[in-house]
Amino acid sequence: MLIGDVARRSGVSARMLRHYDSLGLVRPTGRSDGGYREYSSEDIRRIFHIESLRSLGLSLREVGRALDDPDFRPAELVDDLIRQTRERIAAETRLLTRLHRIGAAEPTSWQDVLQAVALLQALGSKSAGRRQRAALSSVEEGPVPVEALVEAVLSETDPNVAGALRWALAQSGDDGLALLAEGLGSPVAEVRKRAVQSIAEISDGTATALLQEALTSPDIVVRRYAALALGARGGAEAVPTLIDMVVEGTNDVDAADALSALASRPASADRIASMLVDRLDHDTVESSARRRLTQALADIPGTTASRALADLSHDEDRAVALTAAYILGIREQAS
Repeated sequence: MLIGDVARRSGVSARMLRHYDSLGLVRPTGRSDGGYREYSSEDIRRIFHIESLRSLGLSLREVGRALDDPDFRPAELVDDLIRQTRERIAAETRLLTRLHRIGAAEPTSWQDVLQAVALLQALGSKSAGRRQRAALSSVEEGPVPVEALVEAVLSETDPNVAGALRWALAQSGDDGLALLAEGLGSPVAEVRKRAVQSIAEISDGTATALLQEALTSPDIVVRRYAALALGARGGAEAVPTLIDMVVEGTNDVDAADALSALASRPASADRIASMLVDRLDHDTVESSARRRLTQALADIPGTTASRALADLSHDEDRAVALTAAYILGIREQAS
């Protein structure tokens, strides 16, 4: 079969067939009387083999080795092709994501596009300083795709950069809350923690509702951050978790401060004091935890807290008794 016929039947151009010939991949086994290349059935079968291997992403050099090297082992090459394909897909996915984010910013000029690209590149920089500067400047330099800020804040490991990103995200209002809510359900504990920290810095009703839901999270870290944020907003539903934090000694000072802020109203003060006393009376509470609970009563106003401290000043645990007596003395001086 002459080269033109082979080209028509195989779909491989005559120019490419000549290139295969020059590389030694497919050498026609014969020549016509006129000196034209003449391909046998075996030659044509080899052409189809070449095209099949090329469709997998092999280079012509790799194709030649696969067909002619008797020691060739395909498994290693296939594994390498899988790795290269995954890397290519990942790169294309990143490009698609970037294009979506630029489109979400609704640019009106090429300057807007270039500015968005520069910001996205800075947010993905390996330099923590550059990421932090990008976060701080993002609010002033124009609209930033909120998806980019959320992704950045949920993946950021540097505490300073994370703080800047949370601030920038808070300036965008509640646009990112739906994505942050998804972060609360992440299988990665650090992502859940970053999500609740970010929600805590957004001051609106939707954020507060998300924090209230977070109080029932199976992740204790999420519950604690939600309780501290809700306590600062006057959310009485956070009291049990805040008291648990005092008992456990985890951010107990912050938790006690939140309880004090929540106890600004007399009715709330008596309720919180009673709950603290109830925990003090539990036999399972260790001495150090009882001392922390006693200290938490210090900033709870009202007669319930004062009576509890008076009783505790005679407690069998000397450390608790001394702490209560000291607090009582300060309260009496203040009154």
